[in-house]
Amino acid sequence: MSYSQMFSCNICPRNCGIERAKNKGYCGVTDKLRINLATLHFGEEPCFSGTRGSGTIFFAGCNLRCVYCQNYEISTLCWGKDISVEELIRLMLKLQEEGAHNINLVTPTHFTLQLREAIIQAKEKGLTIPVLWNSSAYEKVETLQLLTGLVDIYLPDFKYAHKVYAQKYSSAPDYPAVAISAIKEMFSQVGLLELDEKGIAQKGLLLRMLVLPNKLAGCKENLYTLTEELGTELTLSLMGQYYPAGKAKNYKELTRGITLSEYFEVVDTAVELGFTKLYTQEISSSDTWTPNFSPAPEEINPASEFNPQLELTL
Repeated sequence: MSYSQMFSCNICPRNCGIERAKNKGYCGVTDKLRINLATLHFGEEPCFSGTRGSGTIFFAGCNLRCVYCQNYEISTLCWGKDISVEELIRLMLKLQEEGAHNINLVTPTHFTLQLREAIIQAKEKGLTIPVLWNSSAYEKVETLQLLTGLVDIYLPDFKYAHKVYAQKYSSAPDYPAVAISAIKEMFSQVGLLELDEKGIAQKGLLLRMLVLPNKLAGCKENLYTLTEELGTELTLSLMGQYYPAGKAKNYKELTRGITLSEYFEVVDTAVELGFTKLYTQEISSSDTWTPNFSPAPEEINPASEFNPQLELTL
């Protein structure tokens, strides 16, 4: 299939203009689907991992490439294996067969066109569990609109409130404005998070915020923005698992984990604003929850299991 938007790529806000059939875009990959790991993942929020795991597919490459990325080996170094759309569909169906509660597409933005095709065909071939779009929210509204009716659950990050830090750590000064527009589009498609009788998410939006040291993410400011733009009925996941990964050690202000006071200042602000659907997390400054990515995976085995046993509570 020809992906005309990739002849001069404008899939994401980077608008890099690269012909990805021949060269790598800003995201670090060509138009060939590239993944590193497909697994029954128990490290997501309980409403996604449940008792049988989230059918998580980790894609290589990223259009944001944060200096502190905890998936640095695959987002920036692009470790992985090229696969076809047909192979991806088989992986999705295999994960469903293995008992996954959902298909969790991690860092999918730069492959939106291929994934749209894969989701359509997978559903035609019997995929019935929810499809989850797990992204940085650095996405174009018009690109997200291609996924209307195909993605059941959106799981975006809201990384920065201030463009100066978005530029410094992700080379994306427009991130705050782009992200809130993308999040509003996601919300318009799927609405508030809906759980079944067993507490497993079936549809809707859950928004994540990773608390950075020294208040660099501006989480409190982003909470005020969300309150004004979307209200306090949103389900939030306030994440305390930052540790200096990737190139973070080159930035003095990012070389430590967060403190309890930094984390609970964000939690307390969310509660004071009226958010009641909150996942909170024990502070962790290690990589124990991060999957072991292979530089060149020979075989993608969806039956493999990664379970860091991190506790998140609602």
